[in-house]
Amino acid sequence: MSVETSGTATLARPDAPVEPVVVVDNVSLAFDDKVVLKDVSFTLLPGHTKLILGASGSGKSTILKLILGLWKPDGGSIWVNGHRVDQMNELELMEMRADVGMVFQEGALFDSLTVAENVGYKLYEESDMPTAQIDARVQEVLGFVSLTEFMDRMPSELSGGQRRRVAIARAMAAKPRVLLYDEPTTGLDPITATTVDEEIVKLRDLEGVSSIVVTHQLRDAFFIAGHRAVRNGAVAIEVAAEEKSEEAEFIMLRDGHIVFEGPAGDLKRSTDPYLKTFLS
Repeated sequence: MSVETSGTATLARPDAPVEPVVVVDNVSLAFDDKVVLKDVSFTLLPGHTKLILGASGSGKSTILKLILGLWKPDGGSIWVNGHRVDQMNELELMEMRADVGMVFQEGALFDSLTVAENVGYKLYEESDMPTAQIDARVQEVLGFVSLTEFMDRMPSELSGGQRRRVAIARAMAAKPRVLLYDEPTTGLDPITATTVDEEIVKLRDLEGVSSIVVTHQLRDAFFIAGHRAVRNGAVAIEVAAEEKSEEAEFIMLRDGHIVFEGPAGDLKRSTDPYLKTFLS
């Protein structure tokens, strides 16, 4: 962010542009003759959400793998928190991933560890935080997803929705600025899926987390875009005003190309035949 200096104080200009936390610039990827992504570009601003939609095989999850540096693009560049990911070595990627959380399909919890051990795993294994401080952080994030009383249970003792919420708690334990969600509600019934959607909204609005959500579930995408979390003593989820809802932008992929990018209202009003068919 651009700054001005006045005396001994450094102040951000209110009209200064906000730097994006993720930049995907003209990215392409192919496996042999199969084009997975072609000239894909978008940016993610701090505290905002990108909701990536598309049919199976359209390249949605591939974008998350590229942002994490698990795959390298054939062309283009990818930046996370100001650092170019596609040119990083493995050590640099590990440092970058310390500020990026990932919620996988099905949760991907360790079956042999308790809920608390799952949530604190990265902190226990990769940080030099004192054990007491890690334990306190684990309890804090489990409280955030309303699962404190399940700390000592095994993943096999939880419902599907509870496992996803534990996965979200694990992803947020290290306080990342960016969270990536890969089909976080797959296989869940609508009521349970909504509880997961609410956690995504809470993290964005109460913790300031920037998020990219890959999903094929329109109901979940529109819920995340159309609601906000507020804290007035207790936390409440309520319908968002239009200005707030526009901070969540939809990206529609088709055969590796972006065919739409914009807020929910523009997507619903689109007359494009493919989009209308997808939304019907």
